[in-house]
Amino acid sequence: MIPDLQASLLCDDVRQERNGKFILIGIFDGLVVAQIPAMFPRLCLVNRWCCGHGQFTQRSRIVGPDGTSVTCEGQAIPIQLQDEHQVGTTVEVFMNLQFQAPGAYWVEVLLDQQLRLRYPLHVKPAPPSANHPQQPPGAAPSAPPNLPPTQPA
Repeated sequence: MIPDLQASLLCDDVRQERNGKFILIGIFDGLVVAQIPAMFPRLCLVNRWCCGHGQFTQRSRIVGPDGTSVTCEGQAIPIQLQDEHQVGTTVEVFMNLQFQAPGAYWVEVLLDQQLRLRYPLHVKPAPPSANHPQQPPGAAPSAPPNLPPTQPA
């Protein structure tokens, strides 16, 4: 019986306790980067399979905003469920991901080469800071605003 994908989450890191419990650190659904193109040093993808029986192969990938170019692709991960009461958790770590453009990237999870889930990963540049507005390349920094004198308390 084909398992259900109970959960798929992106996070910064994953730890596993001695008792087998997973700890997900920094769960997110989007990335705000300092500039585009951007390099993101580490991204973890955690998938949880349940209610199935048999041997399967999972593959995951992140597809670019154009919907076709593959930004990264994970290795084939075998999943074996002895019965429908067992769960299988997979953790993939993607290192040094390159995002060439802002937009909605797509996380795709496949089981035995069949797409089981697809969801967006929004990548956008950080807004300019109010204290440090963006300057055109080569422009001199602007002078600080004139502030009214402070009043004694």
